[in-house]
Amino acid sequence: MISLGAKIDVHRGSVIIGDNCLITSGVKILSHDGASRMLNIDDFGNGGVVIGNNVFVGVNAVILKDVHIGDNSVIGAGAIVSKDVPPKSLVVGNPGKVIRTLEGPFPILNDHKRY
Repeated sequence: MISLGAKIDVHRGSVIIGDNCLITSGVKILSHDGASRMLNIDDFGNGGVVIGNNVFVGVNAVILKDVHIGDNSVIGAGAIVSKDVPPKSLVVGNPGKVIRTLEGPFPILNDHKRY
């Protein structure tokens, strides 16, 4: 599920989102970086984001270009993710840091059954 309040910007790049993900309100996913060329004349800022399966992205998190987020991960509210995230990770803060490896089994996020 992708909240109507989320913004996925694919102006110059791509975003791939896996199955059973929850992208909450205020999240921004950027597949490009307009300032890249200021730092490196050969970098046109094009990129991509890959979000694995069963990933939760909390309110107002920002995922920057060229980031891969592994399956069964949680991105905390307000986190700024600028580096790859291994599977089964909890990421919080600015800059986003892995603070814990999550243990399974993992429920399917979009499954509303009670267990």
